[in-house]
Amino acid sequence: MSTETLMALAQGLAGGGIKVVDLSTTLQPSTPTLQLPKEFGWGVSWPFHIEEISRYDERGPAWYWNNFKCGEHTGTHFDAPIHWVSGQNFEEHATDTLPAERFIAPACVMNAAAESAANPDFLISVDFIKTWEAQHGEIEAGSWLLYRTDWSKKTSNEAYLNMAEDGAHTPGWEPEAVTFLTTERDVCGIGVETVGTDGGQAAGQEPMFPCHNLLHGANKCGLAGLCNLDLLPPKGAVIIAPPLKIKEGSGSPTRVLALVAS
Repeated sequence: MSTETLMALAQGLAGGGIKVVDLSTTLQPSTPTLQLPKEFGWGVSWPFHIEEISRYDERGPAWYWNNFKCGEHTGTHFDAPIHWVSGQNFEEHATDTLPAERFIAPACVMNAAAESAANPDFLISVDFIKTWEAQHGEIEAGSWLLYRTDWSKKTSNEAYLNMAEDGAHTPGWEPEAVTFLTTERDVCGIGVETVGTDGGQAAGQEPMFPCHNLLHGANKCGLAGLCNLDLLPPKGAVIIAPPLKIKEGSGSPTRVLALVAS
């Protein structure tokens, strides 16, 4: 890449020729967190908590800052391969060791909003992917595959998590679709609008939690809790999604941005 190419990118951003779309939700105490089935409920991911240290007052007259705490997989967040047992043995598989170039990649946005509205347990299949490709072209290797469901538009945590006596009911994946994306299309990773990359009933699938199991088992990454996917084209956006550089981190809250030609 030439210096002229980088300067053209900078000029496009400064001049409005390239639009920046924020795909992240705001971290706050009301941010919903993943709720595992009771049989998997060993340990608890902290909800987001923020505590003011000082705000231009007797605690600190010239500065404002806060302490905060939360689980690594809170809000809009990044999943590294080390997050799942199937990805534990790769090298450079944690948030501090993943090569930085993996955090920037083009995106393919697959729209299943209508299907998810009709059926909250909708699962993307290989046939669904191939139908999308027939219209938009094959998914290029190294791309993020972003699963649009408009789930982020739910106006309450209750609707967003959609919990019932048998667990959550949110869209997900047929296992064969994840395998197809990782092996046949060699995606960079998968991103979703729901609280986690798997569907709400994924504990009962085979393998259990197939997106986590198969995605990270192929040394791929995940993004969850995305929003504004309806503002992206099916192809042509570039995603910037670096996680916090946590030592051996399994993931982290992430400010995910998309660059789109305007």
